[in-house]
Amino acid sequence: MPMLGLGTYGMEADDECFGSVRAGLGMGYRHLDTAEGYHNEEAVGDAVAEADVDREDLFVATKVSPDNLDYDHVLTAAEESLDRLGLDAVDLLYVHWPTGEYEATDTLDAFAELREEGVTEEIGVSNFTVELLEEAVEVSPEPIFANQVEMHPLCPQTELRQFCAQDDVDVELVAYSPIARGDVDDVEELQAVADDHDATPAQVSLAWLREKGVTAIPKATSQSHLRENWLSLGVDLDEADVERIDAIEERRRLVDPDEAPWNQ
Repeated sequence: MPMLGLGTYGMEADDECFGSVRAGLGMGYRHLDTAEGYHNEEAVGDAVAEADVDREDLFVATKVSPDNLDYDHVLTAAEESLDRLGLDAVDLLYVHWPTGEYEATDTLDAFAELREEGVTEEIGVSNFTVELLEEAVEVSPEPIFANQVEMHPLCPQTELRQFCAQDDVDVELVAYSPIARGDVDDVEELQAVADDHDATPAQVSLAWLREKGVTAIPKATSQSHLRENWLSLGVDLDEADVERIDAIEERRRLVDPDEAPWNQ
């Protein structure tokens, strides 16, 4: 899984999504993240089909919505996602939220069946707390490959990172909203580190995630933001930089619905 991907949340306009994914693939992005609930899988698939990139060089992830997490609904929803994407299989299929029809054993049994059938290479979860992830790892017949959560310097997910790093867990973390929807630009500590590296606060935030071993999937629609994020791969932080970012006191979630598991 490439450690820098392209998120597509909020790109419901087909032309915007198609243009962003096509431009991103031309720039070098090889990890694409979408979801049934984003209503843009078809546009993502169209961009993949038009791109001059071999399928085996791409990592495509999508998600099953909470209303489709009953066993039979999972199987149907996954096939419908493949149809919209125009793909024979995805590289990673996530449980989008542990809400709605989610029931750990029933849902993850269906995901395991999809992995066994080759519909997806890996299975994952999204927006899972430590407690929910611990349960999922225990009951899933197939390994949980990744947990996708909001993560950035203002929401560092320290407890979750520590849990995922345990040898008997070994779950990758994928960060959505990795630049806090632009809010990192206003954080003094990130501005200072960025100035030291002739970079932007957004690039520093993405580099910090990489130092933590976390994959980032920032959304970008303009050529300038796509390139800014892509060039973050050239930003190398030292230990002092990371410690300075870790010491940021401000804490904030941007995605915090009432039904989220951490609010229950």
